Amino acid sequence: MTNMRMILSKIRVVSAVVTTATFMLTNVFWAGDLAAQNHSDPIEMTLGDPAATVELIEYASLTCPACAQFHENVYPQLKSTYIDTGKVHFRFREVYFDLPGLWAGMLARCGGPDKYFALVDLLFSTQRSWSGQPSAGDIVARLSEIGRAAGLSTESIHQCFRDSEKAVKLREIWEENRQSDNVRSTPTLIINGESHSNMSFAQLSDLLDEVLNE
Repeated sequence: MTNMRMILSKIRVVSAVVTTATFMLTNVFWAGDLAAQNHSDPIEMTLGDPAATVELIEYASLTCPACAQFHENVYPQLKSTYIDTGKVHFRFREVYFDLPGLWAGMLARCGGPDKYFALVDLLFSTQRSWSGQPSAGDIVARLSEIGRAAGLSTESIHQCFRDSEKAVKLREIWEENRQSDNVRSTPTLIINGESHSNMSFAQLSDLLDEVLNE
């Protein structure tokens, strides 16, 4: 009986997380005039040496299949060859073309800067399992499972999904970045201010080496 109570209690907690997150984040996504109240700005997620002579900004949606492929086939070599060696300062900027992309971005930030890029990698590698779910509630439930698998507690995930002020601010930042860098598709790569579309590692390496040798 005790085990049954525990199971039912867990089911109720997960159900509450899914229901609340779905309701709140749907309202945030579509209600663009919702006011943020004295909430600290979300920090920009970066890797590498800030003093590097080359800055690479990647604009990516966590629901974008081409972005997932980029992170599977290009990003690991980019990181080991250029970012970890101090040659490139890397900025990752989330794109919110859809509601699930915003939810995934909220989850990625739930573990703070130390876990952010690991969560982004996990969200890209499991993209089909959550982005293709048939309903908003199913997507949030699957994202919650992914968060728990990454070591986040159900309560912390609940709190992250309930942070409507941060969701509003993230959308505002994205809109500002979209306009300033004229982002129309993903992934978009900005190398020292010059915009480029998706490419292979060989093509990206040639571009980076050219800029590094200037």
